[in-house]
Amino acid sequence: MDIGAIEALYKQYKENPENVDESFRFFFQGFDLAIKHFPTKPRKTEGGAGVPAKEIAVMNLITAYRRRGHLFTKTNPVRTRRSYTPTLDLQNFNLSEEDLDTEFEAGKEIGIGRATLREIVEHLNETYCKSIGVEYRYMTKPEIVQWLQQKMEGCRNQEPLSGEQKLHILDRLVEASGFEDYMHRKYVGQKRFSLEGSEAIIPALDAILTLGGDYDVNEIVIGMAHRGRLNVLTNIMKKPYYQVFREFTAENYEEENLYGDVKYHLGYNNTIDHEGRKISVNLSPNPSHLEAVGPVVEGIAKARLELAHDYQYNQVLPILIHGDAAIAGQGVVYETIQFSKLDGYKTGGTIHIVINNQVGFTTNYLQARSSTYCTDIAKVTQSPVFHVNGDDVEAMVFVAKLALEFRQKFNIDVFIDLLSYRKYGHNEGDEPRFTQPKLYEIIAKHKNPRDIYAERLIDEGVLTRQEYETRLKGFQDVLDQAYAKANQSRKLNIHSFLKEQYREIRSPLPEDFETVCNTAISKEMFLDLARRITTLPEGKRFYNKTIKLFSQRADMIKTDAYDWAMGELMAYASLAKENYPVRLSGQDSERGTFSHRHAEIITEDGEEKYFPLKNLGGEHATVRVYNSPLNEYGVLGFEYGYSLANPFGLTIWEAQFGDFFNVGQVIVDQYISAAHEKWGVKSGLVMFLPHGYEGQGAEHSSGRMERFLTQCANLNLQVVNPTTPANHFHVIRRQLHRDIRVPLILFTPKSLLRHPECTSTLADFTEGHFREVIGDDKADPSKVSKVLLCTGKIYYELEAARRKAGAGHIAVIRIEQLYPFPEKQLKKILKGYRKDAKLVWVQEEPLNMGAALFVKQWMGDCKLEIISRPPSGVTAEGLTALHKIHQAEIITEAMK
Repeated sequence: MDIGAIEALYKQYKENPENVDESFRFFFQGFDLAIKHFPTKPRKTEGGAGVPAKEIAVMNLITAYRRRGHLFTKTNPVRTRRSYTPTLDLQNFNLSEEDLDTEFEAGKEIGIGRATLREIVEHLNETYCKSIGVEYRYMTKPEIVQWLQQKMEGCRNQEPLSGEQKLHILDRLVEASGFEDYMHRKYVGQKRFSLEGSEAIIPALDAILTLGGDYDVNEIVIGMAHRGRLNVLTNIMKKPYYQVFREFTAENYEEENLYGDVKYHLGYNNTIDHEGRKISVNLSPNPSHLEAVGPVVEGIAKARLELAHDYQYNQVLPILIHGDAAIAGQGVVYETIQFSKLDGYKTGGTIHIVINNQVGFTTNYLQARSSTYCTDIAKVTQSPVFHVNGDDVEAMVFVAKLALEFRQKFNIDVFIDLLSYRKYGHNEGDEPRFTQPKLYEIIAKHKNPRDIYAERLIDEGVLTRQEYETRLKGFQDVLDQAYAKANQSRKLNIHSFLKEQYREIRSPLPEDFETVCNTAISKEMFLDLARRITTLPEGKRFYNKTIKLFSQRADMIKTDAYDWAMGELMAYASLAKENYPVRLSGQDSERGTFSHRHAEIITEDGEEKYFPLKNLGGEHATVRVYNSPLNEYGVLGFEYGYSLANPFGLTIWEAQFGDFFNVGQVIVDQYISAAHEKWGVKSGLVMFLPHGYEGQGAEHSSGRMERFLTQCANLNLQVVNPTTPANHFHVIRRQLHRDIRVPLILFTPKSLLRHPECTSTLADFTEGHFREVIGDDKADPSKVSKVLLCTGKIYYELEAARRKAGAGHIAVIRIEQLYPFPEKQLKKILKGYRKDAKLVWVQEEPLNMGAALFVKQWMGDCKLEIISRPPSGVTAEGLTALHKIHQAEIITEAMK
C-alpha cells in the first residue's frame, strides 16, 4: 500500500474512526498516541497532524512481505532459489539498520502491538519467508485477505505441537518412508512411482482426514496420478499392505472377464471413524493421463452433494493431488478449475496438493512452463497458494490444517505446493542422471523427511534414538507379516470402486440385450405430462416465437404426431415422475444447439426463466439442464464422475456437434469404454452425439461412430442411432429400467428434429418398447429381391427415393442398436425374405468410417455389399454442392 493510500485512510479515520477497517483503526489510534515520541518529522496531510514518514515506510515493508515474501522463502529442499528484485532489504523502503531498534505503531498491523522494526522484520520473516510462502494478496475480497492475514500473522505460520502430536506425525512418516523402503528391497526394479522425497504429504493428508469431522466433513473424494499412489492407498485409505504386495506377484484375477490394471492406477473406498463420526473416503481410479481424474472427482463430489447432502458443501470435500509438470502443462486442469464457481458444477471448493518434485519425466521445470510457479493457475479463481518445504513436515501439516479450515469457511479452492524431490527417476527402473546430473548428485546425499524429522525430535528430547529404532523395527514387522500373507496366493481381487452404491446393480449379460425391457408408460401419465410441459404460465410475457413453439407442441397432442423434442422431453418428464433424477449438460443444452429442446425459456424482458420440466405436478425428482463451459474434456469427465455416484439417476452429456467429443477422447478411452474391465467400475452415462450428413462440412457431420464401435467388446458400451422419437424415448428410459448400468453412446439427429415424417404416435410411447431393429412394414417380402440395411437419418432419404421410384423390390431395414449387435433380432426379420435376396449396407459416411465394416464383421459369412462414400481421411466434404452430389450417388446406387 503506498503512502497516498495510507494518508487517505488516515483522513477517513480522522473524520470517523468507523470509516476504516478495524486493523487500521487500531493502527491510527496508536499514531495519535505516539506521534510525539518519533524522532522523525511527520509528513503533513490536509487534515493537520500527519503520519510519520518512517511509519508509512514500515507499513510499505509489511505490505511488501505480504505480497512478495513468497519469492524469498526457504521452501526448496534441494535447489537454490533464483534471485528476485527488488528485494525486501530495508534500504528499498527508505529504512536502514539504524531504525531496527526504533519502535513503530505499525507492529499493531501484524498483531504484535507497538514493536521495534527488528521485531517486526523477524515476525514477517517467520511468517512469510521460512518454510512456508504464501500467495494471496491478488484476492479481491477484503474479508478473505484479512482472515488469512490474521490467521498466518497471528501464529507466524506455525503451530505449537505437543510431544504426542509430534510423535503422531513421526509415525506417519515411518509408515510412508518405511513402506517405500520395503518395496524397493522386495520388488527390485519394478515400477511403483515412489513417494520418496515427498513423504510429508502423508501426515498432511492424515491431518485433513482426521480433522475433517471437526469441520463437518462426511465424505472425502480424492483424485491423484500415480506418484505416491500406493502409499496413499495403504497409509491413508488403509488398503491392506498384503493386497498391494500381491499386486506385484499375482498371475490372475479372482473375478471373471476382468482385464485389470496396473497397481498404481487402482481406486479404493473406505470408511474412517473420527470420534464416532463415520467419514466415507474414496480414491478414484485414474489412468496414466495424469489429470484426467480431476473432473471425474468433481463430478462424483457434485453428485454426492446433490443426492445425499442437500447442497451442504462442507459435508463433501474433494482433494486433488497433482504433479508439478502436470498441473502446469495439462489443459484439463484449467477446464476443471473453471467449474469451481459455476452453479451446475461447483463443489464448494477443492483442496489441491501438488507433489512438486521439480522435474517431469526427464524435463527440468524451466523447460516445462513459462509461469513463475506451477500453481499460477490458482490465480484464475483467486485461490490462495501455500508453497511449503517438503523437508519441514510440521509446516506441511500446519498448512494442510489451514487449507482445510479455509476451504470449509469460504468454500473456494485452495492450493498447496509441496516443494520436494523425487529420489529415483520417473520410475524405479529409470536413470535420472542422464538428464539431471547435478540435481541427483544433491538428492543422493539428502536425508529423507522421516530421518530429518526424527533427528529434530531426538534433539528436542521428544524421543530417544532407541525409541526411534523401535518404531522402525515395529513397522518392519508389520510389513513382513503382510508380505508373507501376500505370497499365500497368486490370485488378485479387485476392490470395485463405489461398490456399496452399486450393490443392487449387476454386470450385463448377453440376454439383457435380447429381451424386451418394459419402458412404456400409461396414456394418462403421458397426456398429463405432455400438457404440463407444453403449457406456458399465465401472467408472464414470452417472446412471440416461444409462444408459437409451445402452441405447436400442444397441437401435437391433438394430431397424435409427436416430434423428436417431445419424445425426448417426455422421457425426462416420465423418469422424473418415477422418481429418477435427470441431469443433462453440454454447450447450449438448455435451448439446444439446433433450437429444438427449450428446456428453459426466458421472459421477453430477459429477467426471468421458466423451466417446464420443473413443473410436472405433484411429487417428482429433479430435472436439471445446464449450459456447460465451452469445453469437452473437462465436462465429459465431470458428467462421467457424476454418473458414477448417481446409479439411480439419468446423467447425460451432450456434444454441441457429435465430433466434438474427440476433445474428450481421453475420457472415452480411459474411463467410459474401459473402466468396467480395468477397475470393475459401472456407469450409466449417456452421451448425446448429433450425427448426420447435411452438407455442413467435415466438423459438423460425423459423431465418429466407427471409433466407438472399434472399442466395443464384452458388453462395455451401448451404441444406438435411433430414427424415431419413440425409440429415442424408450432407449433413454431403458437406461434406468434395468438392473445393469452400461454407458450409452446415443447418436442424435439434426435434420430429423423437424422432418415431417420423423414423428411417433401416442401408442408408440404407451404400448411400445425400444426396438433394436425396425423392419420394413411397407414392402411385400415375396417381391423383395434387395434388402437395404442402414442406420440413422439416411433411412428417410432411402424411403423417399423408394416411394418416388416405386421400387417394390426393395426393403429398407433400420439397425437402431449397433452394439451389442442385435444379431438374433435381425436374423428373425431377415427370415421373412427370400434367401437369394441381395443384402446391402447403405451409409453416408466414407467406407472406412461409420458402421459399415463393423456390421460386415458381425454379418459373418453373409455376402454383404456396401454402398458409401469412398474411403477418406476426412469425414465429409466442405462444399454443400459436392455433398449433394455424393449423397445423390449413394441413394441412386441403392435404388438400382
